[in-house]
Amino acid sequence: MDNARTMSDQPRSSGAVFLSYAREDGEAARRIAEALRAFGVEVWFDVSELRGGDVWDQKIRRQIKECALFVPLVSAHSQAREEGYFRREWRLAVDRTQDMAENRAFIVPVIIDDTKESAANVPEQFLKAHFARLLHGEPTPQFVDHVKRLLQPARGTGTSAQSAAPRAPQTAAAPAKSGPSISTIILSVAVLALVAFVFLRPTAKPEAAAAPSAPPTAVATKPEPAATPVNVPDPKSIAVLPFVNMSTDADQGFFADGLAEELLNLLAKIPALQVTSRSSAFFYKGKDIKLAQVARELNVSHILEGSVRKSGSHLRITAQLIDARTDTHLWSETYDRSLDDIFAVQDEIAAAVVAQLKVSLLGAAPKAKTADPKAYALFLQARQLYRLGTEESLTQAVALYQQALAIDPKLAAAWVGLASCYTTEADSGQRSNDEGYGLAREAVDKALAIDPDLAIAHAKLGHITSSTGYDLVAPARSYEHALALEPANTDIITSAMGFARGLGRSDQVISLGEYVVAHDPVNSAAYALLGGVYGRAGRYDESIAALRTALRLTPGRALTHYTICSVLLLKGDAKAALAEAQAEPGGSWRLDGMALAYFALGRKTESDAALAEMIQKYEKEASWNIAYVYAFRGEKDLAFEWLDKAMTYRDPGLSLSAVQPQFDNIHSDPRWLPFLRKIGRAPEQLAAIKFDVKIPAK
Repeated sequence: MDNARTMSDQPRSSGAVFLSYAREDGEAARRIAEALRAFGVEVWFDVSELRGGDVWDQKIRRQIKECALFVPLVSAHSQAREEGYFRREWRLAVDRTQDMAENRAFIVPVIIDDTKESAANVPEQFLKAHFARLLHGEPTPQFVDHVKRLLQPARGTGTSAQSAAPRAPQTAAAPAKSGPSISTIILSVAVLALVAFVFLRPTAKPEAAAAPSAPPTAVATKPEPAATPVNVPDPKSIAVLPFVNMSTDADQGFFADGLAEELLNLLAKIPALQVTSRSSAFFYKGKDIKLAQVARELNVSHILEGSVRKSGSHLRITAQLIDARTDTHLWSETYDRSLDDIFAVQDEIAAAVVAQLKVSLLGAAPKAKTADPKAYALFLQARQLYRLGTEESLTQAVALYQQALAIDPKLAAAWVGLASCYTTEADSGQRSNDEGYGLAREAVDKALAIDPDLAIAHAKLGHITSSTGYDLVAPARSYEHALALEPANTDIITSAMGFARGLGRSDQVISLGEYVVAHDPVNSAAYALLGGVYGRAGRYDESIAALRTALRLTPGRALTHYTICSVLLLKGDAKAALAEAQAEPGGSWRLDGMALAYFALGRKTESDAALAEMIQKYEKEASWNIAYVYAFRGEKDLAFEWLDKAMTYRDPGLSLSAVQPQFDNIHSDPRWLPFLRKIGRAPEQLAAIKFDVKIPAK
């Protein structure tokens, strides 16, 4: 039977959840229902296209009367519809609450988009409960756990209560890697990563599940019987939210964001303090969400927030520390200083946090590294532009980094930022591989000469050397050194995942990826890497789920549609693969995917055209890709010819040759193993590389 079960006349237990939604939100309702059912929750919702009739109406009324929880989905669709049967369902649910005790949790409203709670067009009774927010209608482990806890009293007395232990979706038995729906897979791994593997169900062989699709979202409803929460936040945990830009110039927002990030990085150097990563904390920028909810979603006890007003060289910085468990302000301070004092202010705020949280320091408190204030401001602006990832923003970021370094050549972090710009430009075709990676190596060497203990510089050196050279021992040592300096830095771990992927260490990549998404649940790069590894392991549904998550977190992310295309080709769905290739924003990757997909569809003329355009436009930047397109098409001689060109052009893609599935057609060719040995990627060479990254305890 299909996972989205239709209503039937079978008797229902009293422990069921009733989902009510506008018909336009049917897909979101289905995802939520599948996820709840996968973990033992009974769900009622109607999936039929045609609603109406007395029998059907009576069935709805009976189920609203008998359900244990009523979950209305609120969205722009429900807001826009002033009439609809779902509104009748809502009124029936409200009527039922008239006979309930005040502390009974029954209505659990869920907002599935950016609709503001304060503007929700819902019955007044709904407003007495705190709204859950599941962006894009994607269920999260906290939401499922909360629903299960609310159902505990009802299930304890029911005769047909279902087990609360996780189970597979209600489909025919299938191998672990092929059956579950995307939402169920995503939720399964979210529980795996975020609830410390408590709910991992056994499979025929040990394997991890896919990554969650959105940051954890918790729910608060009416008072409920006390229960022991699954995720109790560490009392010495904190999230640093983006500081609000109070300057009259809106363009100064980069400075407010940069200051918050620098404080986050400073606090993260304290081993006894658990600090939420930047990407997760900054996910809430500009969102109208209460601090208590943010803390629950990030599973932290404390929130540091603030504002910045910058006028010329004068700063007014306000910071406040909040205990989110009690909504208590522990500390606040306003600093009226000049730009020259920015580093002293960072130290003072960090010291106040340490004192308030009673954190025990093993040594001296970390201090902000000083720099020329003007150079520092340019550095913050360049870093923000780099993260936009467009061709124009990368060009601007390079110029600003260079301006900052002209003022203060000893700003090591700016050299690393400049190196990242250069490699990204090379990867996107804005520079040749030789130029981009050559400039990047020069920049990172300067950073390490200035600060030999700069972890991000060692990680960047590992990336550069693994992409451009054939010696894998050096990059392995660089990554290990970086992680020894900052073992919980999720950006460094994500970069190390890329290196481990090239070594063929799929299990290691998956373990590292699950750590990252547990501690940095909106890290789209980690989801993209996980997706690629799942695809290479033949776990296609999990792969596509993780890659879709990466796209939801970073719409338009380069290479991701292409990777989905590749996975769909491995799965045998060439038509869908072509659609993904055509959606890829990156020019060379789009042509790459189209050449592969057209060939798989038997449309060789179109494949030839895409490949010819790729060669004409991107011969040097995509020589390795051209080689595997020929290999995929069975044209072995041309494949090896282009692999030789890739070596000449020093194409960074060569580092993935041993694990790229498009080369499968030439693995039996007698030229294949000698080629791998030449680039240091033969099986025995990869096996000899010692690269054992320990997952941090927290």
